[in-house]
Amino acid sequence: MAAQRSTLEVTPREERGSRAVRRLRRDGYVPGVVYGRGDEPTSFKVDARRVRAVLAEGHALFDVQVDGAALPVIIKHQQRDPVHGRLVHLDLLRVDLEEKIQATVALELEGVEEAPGVKEGGVLEHVTRELTIEALPTDIPDRIVADVSGLGIAETLTLASVTAPQGVTLMDNLDETVVATVGAPSEVIEEPEVEEEAALVGEDGEPIEGAPAAEGEGEAPAEGAGGEDKPAEGER
Repeated sequence: MAAQRSTLEVTPREERGSRAVRRLRRDGYVPGVVYGRGDEPTSFKVDARRVRAVLAEGHALFDVQVDGAALPVIIKHQQRDPVHGRLVHLDLLRVDLEEKIQATVALELEGVEEAPGVKEGGVLEHVTRELTIEALPTDIPDRIVADVSGLGIAETLTLASVTAPQGVTLMDNLDETVVATVGAPSEVIEEPEVEEEAALVGEDGEPIEGAPAAEGEGEAPAEGAGGEDKPAEGER
């Protein structure tokens, strides 16, 4: 959790409509809206570089300064460009610092390289990457960490084994939420060697008519074939 909250300075936004919003983005701004606390939503625009810097700090709670007033907020929703990943719209939720709220935080793993199952060649899968928690806004952690250093092959870590920070309640099902699992090493199956076919075959798999067969294969030559007929006894 951040000891001192960051401040994001924004400007009230009068522009409306998709054309005006596209112009804002071309000029280096990100449009957004602040919701919550029973007030009317406040539309704003913010310098794209500044908002990227604040979000990169990873803090769940920060202040938005608009018209000289600092409002404590958390992120409600981020909309990003599906191709380039750029932030194109930001929804913020105003909060009461004395009232518990539910929020989504990242769930990270530690001790992956030390896990016995990984050392034996097993594959660790990070199943759950976000958690729903309940806490005072000032107690919302930037992330929650799960220790997987004791996982062996074919073992699973559930949320029941994760310790929440003080003042934080985990809202997901503790016993049914799988955090990570280690699968057995994948076996390499060698393909059997295929003997070369003696006869030439076409694309349809059928033998090519008139193609020579391999030595020792095929039907025996017909009687009298392959040379002059021998005269029968008595015709000499």
